Amino acid sequence: MEELIQTILIVITIFLAIFTVEVKDLLHAVICLCGMCISIGILFGILSATYVMVFQLLIYAGAAVVLFISVVMLTRRKEE
Repeated sequence: MEELIQTILIVITIFLAIFTVEVKDLLHAVICLCGMCISIGILFGILSATYVMVFQLLIYAGAAVVLFISVVMLTRRKEE
């Protein structure tokens, strides 16, 4: 059962990584990046690496994504 959950999370992580690169809207790309970071953190939790999981969720899914979202929201975008 644990291997099935790991496989599903790996597939989700790969799809979110592809969507992060391929999406045209920057805000959607940052949201996909956040989802990817969260799924990687959950994978670390399943592998019993709680210390790495906590830092993955706090630093990458928390601080870095908030920084990216604030930069995207504060810059002017061209309306096409």
